Amino acid sequence: MTARRILVTSALPYANGHIHLGHLVEYIQTDIWVRFQKARGNRCIYLCADDTHGTAIMIRARQEGRSEEALISAMRESHLQDFGGFDIGFDNYGSTHSSQTRQFCHEIWKSLRAAGLIVEHDVTQLFDPVQNTFLADRFVKGTCPKCGSADQYGDNCEKCGSTYTPADLINPVSTLSGATPELRTAKHLFVEIERLHDWLTEWTQSGGHLQEEVANYLKGHFLVEPLRNWDVSRPAPYFGFEIPDSPGNYWYVWFDAPIGYIGSTAEWCERHGESIDDWWKSSSTEIHHFIGKDITYFHTLFWPAMLKTAGLTLPEKVHIHGFLTVDGEKMSKSRGTFVQAATYLKHLDPSYLRYYYASKLGSRLDDLDLNVEEFVNKVNSDLVGKVVNLASRTARFIESVGLSAEYPQDGGLFAAAAGQSEAIAAAYEACDYNGAMRIVMSLADRANQYVEQTAPWTLKKDPAKAAELQAACSVTLNLFRQIVIYLSPVLPRLAKQVGELLQKPITHWDEAQTPLVGTRVSKFEHLMKRVELAQVQAMIEEGKQPSPEATPATEPAAAAPASPWNDGPEALAHEPLVAEYCTIDDFTKVDLRVARVLAANAVVGADKLLQLTLSMGGEGTRNVFAGIKSAYNPEDLVGRLVIFCANLAPRKMKFGVSEGMVMAAGVGGQEVYLLSPDSGAKPGQRVH
Repeated sequence: MTARRILVTSALPYANGHIHLGHLVEYIQTDIWVRFQKARGNRCIYLCADDTHGTAIMIRARQEGRSEEALISAMRESHLQDFGGFDIGFDNYGSTHSSQTRQFCHEIWKSLRAAGLIVEHDVTQLFDPVQNTFLADRFVKGTCPKCGSADQYGDNCEKCGSTYTPADLINPVSTLSGATPELRTAKHLFVEIERLHDWLTEWTQSGGHLQEEVANYLKGHFLVEPLRNWDVSRPAPYFGFEIPDSPGNYWYVWFDAPIGYIGSTAEWCERHGESIDDWWKSSSTEIHHFIGKDITYFHTLFWPAMLKTAGLTLPEKVHIHGFLTVDGEKMSKSRGTFVQAATYLKHLDPSYLRYYYASKLGSRLDDLDLNVEEFVNKVNSDLVGKVVNLASRTARFIESVGLSAEYPQDGGLFAAAAGQSEAIAAAYEACDYNGAMRIVMSLADRANQYVEQTAPWTLKKDPAKAAELQAACSVTLNLFRQIVIYLSPVLPRLAKQVGELLQKPITHWDEAQTPLVGTRVSKFEHLMKRVELAQVQAMIEEGKQPSPEATPATEPAAAAPASPWNDGPEALAHEPLVAEYCTIDDFTKVDLRVARVLAANAVVGADKLLQLTLSMGGEGTRNVFAGIKSAYNPEDLVGRLVIFCANLAPRKMKFGVSEGMVMAAGVGGQEVYLLSPDSGAKPGQRVH
């Protein structure tokens, strides 16, 4: 089989913060895939870099009284230390603030200019007169212009779900200085990505470049309508690269961040005497990007458009994963579950987390939950109880004689496990680590059954059974080594230890096909300890930060304040508290989904109805007539997320066919309040 040439990247961590357990989902996922490819004999390099530009870096450097360069240099060292602690093996770790990245920014920009894709428009934004900088959406807070909720960010309201611009906020305040922002106008440069709409549709919908649900999401959410021009510049002051043909303007961080992949590759090529063209201008190179679902838009539309225009190698695949929750909830500083990588390493073995994540990660976009009790039980049961236990129960018995000169009869166990090699490999290749771990643990179960049946601790008591003891231990240690080879992408530290124990390094996947015979066995040392719940709890305690809502310990707790909402019994005076009980089976028949309103129009001849066009993500659009005209202006609904009953039988009306129903609350049919999901929900997601 011809070795593949593969270039792999993870999303660049921002140089404004430390690495935490949520970040590590991606880097561990990617590192496992890279180690698997290398074990299979493929030529694979893993590139990453710090994402260093932007207003946030500039402001933090000012606040800390040092240069941006000093700040990003210190954060780079911190990131590398954290990654190293978790055995993340980059082939090169660069920076977007490098001469190599700057060079490729210039080249790609020149290609975009030559293709006539760059246009200029005046943009009016809020400006902080104290910090002397334009404000991104996340740096502005104020009162929602739609529902009047206070303390909302500059792009959307978490209370009512409305979207708007920062300039629409009532009483806006800069989160950087507390000053009242001013409206100022500046020239911005845009990429007319719509001109590549047809090509992007073809690329995203064919060739297996994306997971199916991602392709469907793009088709139903973005590619159903013209693509908006992409704003790729920011006016001074800004920490980044100045645009050579537009003095006073800088490339926006999301322009140069992915170009950092190429800059990091260039650094690696310079160090190894290789040509960058062999990696980024070659049809024989596979490029694989690993990212979180929150940056899907940039990596599946903007980035391919940039590469296509510049004549560079397009990604073979963009692998997208979900978010991390802890015990079913968002990571929280106050609960101690927003754990930094450095804090984890003070308390726990990194191999525990690598294995736990692997056991949970599949090939889809499902979120991953770190359940603390499950974490403890899975590590102790699988790694200590099933895998390491094989060596701890046998290795000491044959330290003086080593493995048998010929592999003993084992009832076909080794051959059967060798036959699982390609199934395990296919699971790794597809990023279905959960599937791979299930197969490997089933092999560990069979190996442990063999140990129980042969009982080497009993054979040890009878000197006449020394040969039988050596045979039983040789079989067990070979099954153990075979399992560790399959686990080596996940547990490189254990693989190294086992190589030292059996005096034969583990270097290649195919070593699982041949038993090891006649080698010495080193003095056994503990390979992995059980994890105690107390260790995890100590880590969580260290990660806790006082909640701003918490009552100070020195003061008595105050009585609960009266509710600011009209939630008393009178609010439901016209509605029964419970209609009619239904069973869980009845409830699950109702398919509630998140949907986005793409269009809303009044219905001629109908006093109460609005006609809504809803996006269901990957399932296209639905036409719905909703009796909400008295409460909502059509233009205010466009872009809003709603809850939609997707499996309601279509109803033919004189105005057309209604293909479902949007969910709303109200009192006696006189008031209407559309239900909206919390921020972060996506069209097509099911409501459980």
